[in-house]
Amino acid sequence: MSCTSPAGPSKTTTDYFAPADSGVQVAGIKIIPITTPKGKFNVWTKTIGNNPTIKVLLLAGGPGVSHEYLEAFESFFPKEGIEFIYYDQLGCGYSDNPKDTSLFDLDRYVEEVEQVRTALHLDSTNFYLYGHSWGGILAMQYAVKYQHHLKSLIISDMMPSAADYNKYSEDVLAKQMDPLVLDTLRQIEAKGDFGNPKYMELLMPNYYAQHICRLDPWPEPLLRALGRLNNDLYVTMQGPSEFGLRGKLLSWDVKPQLAGLTIPVLSIGAKYDSMDPEAMKWLAHTVKNGSYLYCPNGSHMSLYDDQQVYMNGIIRFIKEIDGGAKKITL
Repeated sequence: MSCTSPAGPSKTTTDYFAPADSGVQVAGIKIIPITTPKGKFNVWTKTIGNNPTIKVLLLAGGPGVSHEYLEAFESFFPKEGIEFIYYDQLGCGYSDNPKDTSLFDLDRYVEEVEQVRTALHLDSTNFYLYGHSWGGILAMQYAVKYQHHLKSLIISDMMPSAADYNKYSEDVLAKQMDPLVLDTLRQIEAKGDFGNPKYMELLMPNYYAQHICRLDPWPEPLLRALGRLNNDLYVTMQGPSEFGLRGKLLSWDVKPQLAGLTIPVLSIGAKYDSMDPEAMKWLAHTVKNGSYLYCPNGSHMSLYDDQQVYMNGIIRFIKEIDGGAKKITL
């Protein structure tokens, strides 16, 4: 979710942050040491609420964006008794930021999530894994390997194939643009001139404002999170913008493995999203116990621009799965 919008004010109080070696104890915050092929690092988590059977670990998008744009959940989950956990992935937000880009790798991030799960004592009796955008890629890949640790999986606004993402971007979304704008964008891309300010100047009103977030102005938590984007991580994994994948994720495809998922899965799509809502519907129909939530007024940030449909749907799904359901109709 790369853009050049100005960031809002950053939260730096101990309500959100305590360095791993500070000795400061802040309610809900846990700094988790993780082991990687390049050594040990610390990642930041914060738990809100207490529910022994519902613990939702939130995987933010980007890659490279902090947990902060997911603060929208604070207006909904606590009053429903749903425990949830913010988590800044390695290289994001308050977690360590290694300069070795070889650590920016999908399989390594899967193992990081597993280490976080273990440290937080999450298991198949309580562990709901939510992934938005890039977080959805990570969540799907995690579930393919570790679904026996999950109670449920929630995939928001992320298609299960990079090739399908790029095809939808090219065949559908690009054709909705003014041809002159699209031609200029393609010329810049052909030259690899992604640092050209004209590129983002054109993408913001013609793509981001249409398909990433349709509110004007954008919500402050979203601006704040984007203002702290780790651009090295984003470009390494995603590429220079949301307008198609060009980074290390270019060949990613989890579609063949989805039929093997037997846990309850909620897939969320939206009419104006940068992801094809029909692909999200297909995902729900392909897993054994899939439910589908459609946001008729939403974009990639349906958690803001179709908020009531989005939040009410997720809450209902979580509660019904907690009550013993395998899938529901939304």
